[in-house]
Amino acid sequence: MLLDPVALAGLLEGQLTRAKLSAPLSSKAAYVAVALCCTGIVPAAAQNVAPLKLERSIALQGVEGRIDHFALDPSGERLFACALGNNTVEVVDLRKGERIHSITGLGAPQGIAYIAESNRLFVANDKGGVCNIYGGKSFQQITELNFEDDADNVRYDETTKKIYVGFGSGGIAVVNAPDGKQIGSIKVSAHPEAFELEKNGKRIFVNVPNSRHVAVIDREKGEVVTTWKTDMAFGNFPMALDEATHRLFVGCRLPSKLVVLNTDSGDVVAKVDISGDADDVFFDSKRRRIYVICGAGKIDVIEQTDPKTYKALTKFDTANGARTGLFVPERDTLFVAVPHRGSQQAEIRCYQIE
Repeated sequence: MLLDPVALAGLLEGQLTRAKLSAPLSSKAAYVAVALCCTGIVPAAAQNVAPLKLERSIALQGVEGRIDHFALDPSGERLFACALGNNTVEVVDLRKGERIHSITGLGAPQGIAYIAESNRLFVANDKGGVCNIYGGKSFQQITELNFEDDADNVRYDETTKKIYVGFGSGGIAVVNAPDGKQIGSIKVSAHPEAFELEKNGKRIFVNVPNSRHVAVIDREKGEVVTTWKTDMAFGNFPMALDEATHRLFVGCRLPSKLVVLNTDSGDVVAKVDISGDADDVFFDSKRRRIYVICGAGKIDVIEQTDPKTYKALTKFDTANGARTGLFVPERDTLFVAVPHRGSQQAEIRCYQIE
């Protein structure tokens, strides 16, 4: 209900009278706040607390083209960014807030993983399907794996010490992380995009957009055991997992929707409108939020009220083409890649989660 100024003044006067206006000035401020709460009126600033706050931007001078996925070295405070269009991996020192190295000579790097135990960096390239393995200190190449075409997303299973790399027209390679040798391959129906590994189970959930489904792999069997549809939402590229409540979050581009699947049944639980060109999705278990990074220049923040209920909280402006990043819950930080477009320089934006 909206009140005109006269009615509002009268209402506040009555509330403040009951709050004893004869009190000292410091107390009067508190009584004003109480009166506002009593009338159901909350200051706009309190109603619209931004969930993200830009903490700083780190310039990537000279980096051109699209920027793809990130990895983090938490103890060394280093962030690794796949500068796909620049054919480099950019190494950023988060303590200094600056780029300290570029790994050059790559072929459109897309996926990346940093393994702290061995201090090694795995970089998957689109061109040629090569996965380069580097020393994490020297950045000298140790070896490489050739998957022949479109090596893409990379995931690490810390328990089994295995690296999984999506590649080609339908495969996920299994690599022994300590020695960097391929030990297997799992077939899917078309090129795999984002995928998630269960930590307390044996499944891998894989976005296969050209087949218009999510494939469910049994890691022990090394095969797809079922597929799930996304209720007429296609272009399913990014993905995130809330394993505790058995929910899988799938970002779709046609139309732009976040589709929530039940990982027990594969049923669609909810669909939420999102901004265009989604390419990374992250789940914040602490705040029960989903962050969708969209190339349309938005970060969509969606609230998980309960496992069945989701609502759009806000859309946070970034920059055109800023579609990838990394959420680090231990730091309460969301990193977002901004490509060079026009007067906008290439940079990494660091958002503090509020």
